[in-house]
Amino acid sequence: MRNGIPNLGALQAFEATARLGSFSRAADELALTHSAVYRQVTGLEERLGVQLLTRVRRRIALTDAGEEYAARVRHHLEQLEKDTFGLISRAGMGRSLHIAVLPTMAATWLLPRLAGFQRLHGDIAVSLSVRTLPFQFADHPYDAAIYHAAQMWPQTTGIKLFDEGELVPVCLPELLPAGPAGVKEMASLPHLHMLSRPDAWRQWYDAQGLEYLPWMSAGPRYELFTLTLAAVKAGLGVALVPRFLVQDELAAGRLAAPSPGVLKVAEAYFFGYPSSSERSGALSAFESWLAGMAAEHAAAASEGTAA
Repeated sequence: MRNGIPNLGALQAFEATARLGSFSRAADELALTHSAVYRQVTGLEERLGVQLLTRVRRRIALTDAGEEYAARVRHHLEQLEKDTFGLISRAGMGRSLHIAVLPTMAATWLLPRLAGFQRLHGDIAVSLSVRTLPFQFADHPYDAAIYHAAQMWPQTTGIKLFDEGELVPVCLPELLPAGPAGVKEMASLPHLHMLSRPDAWRQWYDAQGLEYLPWMSAGPRYELFTLTLAAVKAGLGVALVPRFLVQDELAAGRLAAPSPGVLKVAEAYFFGYPSSSERSGALSAFESWLAGMAAEHAAAASEGTAA
């Protein structure tokens, strides 16, 4: 130890145990044995002279002091990870970026295009981590983020990628009767909801000048569009999703839009990073590439609308 700073292994064992709520799960994550993690955490408590966890049979819980300390340790471990990535980059062992992303947008839009960036910049490794809620860059080890919002986050710099545009109802074609389908046929299907957009269906019905019936609110709720689309493809009902996520599936007939009605939305997708940070060459290259991909997306969306 240096000036009372605990062993890094003990801090990692405590942070993982606090985050996962189990010595066993922490051991699995750290590739250690249960007893090794237990000894590390117990030794840390003895060294600090502070009880961090309470143990009742096989269950553990953080004390107030433990909860505060775990949050601080987590922050410093994440910062250490970011500093390590930066050191590797500066040492000429390859440049790297760590980007926070929305899972569905990353899976359906970013990742299918990312090979093109790698062909242009093979020396830049782009790592992705999922973040679904706003955050402070100072508290997390990310160089930048791709996020959904009404405007750029405060104290950040970057670009707007593209407007979300509109939400459209989609379901499996086989859930609809043969021949033309409409709101009447759709209304009989279970309505799937997004937890982050609880009023979307009500707003859609209002936009069409139609009555939103109470039973429509009783459908399943999902945290991510990834899960919502998986539920749609499993035949569990009809959902409202951004058109750009399902345009290809609609065109191929794998999904159907039971009504032409849409819900216009004002939010957009942005790429941003801290205004206070010096922009690296890798970040500049990634931003320029993203701008080009966003311009192509906007052009394709305009052609699709015109068609």
